[in-house]
Amino acid sequence: MPEGMRGDGLRLSYHGVTVVEGAAIALAAGEVTALVGPNGSGKSTLLRCLARLHRPDAGSVDFTDGTGALALSAKEFAKRVTLLAQSRPTPSGVRVRDVVGYGRHPYRGRWRDGDVNGPAKVEWAMEVCGVAAMAERPVDELSGGERQRVWLATCLAQETGILLLDEPTNHLDLRYQVEILDLARDLADDHDVAVGVVLHDLNQAAAIADRVVLLRDGRVMADGEPREVLTSEHLSAAYGIEVLVGTDANTGQLTTCPVGKHSSRRRVPA
Repeated sequence: MPEGMRGDGLRLSYHGVTVVEGAAIALAAGEVTALVGPNGSGKSTLLRCLARLHRPDAGSVDFTDGTGALALSAKEFAKRVTLLAQSRPTPSGVRVRDVVGYGRHPYRGRWRDGDVNGPAKVEWAMEVCGVAAMAERPVDELSGGERQRVWLATCLAQETGILLLDEPTNHLDLRYQVEILDLARDLADDHDVAVGVVLHDLNQAAAIADRVVLLRDGRVMADGEPREVLTSEHLSAAYGIEVLVGTDANTGQLTTCPVGKHSSRRRVPA
């Protein structure tokens, strides 16, 4: 059954200092929701709250399966929701296959037994993420983009219906940025996964997302389809700099362009 998640009235803080106030966000099966906004606007904190890694001071987060909200134990939650954080330690000398197998932890007993479907799910996840050919290679020998695919495969092996990605394209070159975002889009389209992703690149958000949540100073400033949220008015107010918004003549894709003092030397969207 399709799975989703909703947070309402969320207030989040660090050491008594509120960083998110009154936020609401919904993730739906088969859709990509992008969280965008300036540094310090609360995007990653909100994502961590959805992953049960940051306890809200107020508000609620509910998991839904189409019949209503469900109360999930920690183990059941781990089977259904996973977060790919900005950085993860790279284990030395561990094969890709074994790293992807880490995603099966919620299904294993105390003695790492009982997961009869585990091997098949690991193979499936590696195939979907395009890392099956490197299954026997040590993960610390891979490039950054390849490792990011391996961590995504680890999340998929977990069989979660909700995938949370915190700046998954950070530190990747252009090719791997495109491939990671294409994979996230494919997971929503082909596997009915609900994807929530924090992005700094507004053009990437416009290209991949069904919905965009724009945050500023810890509050949701706008929430809706990309063309409703990524407007010049909204973005200029959120980032404190003029942002032009147009449509690419070749692709028809919405594009954004911040205006700086040297912007006259650059091509801006029509």
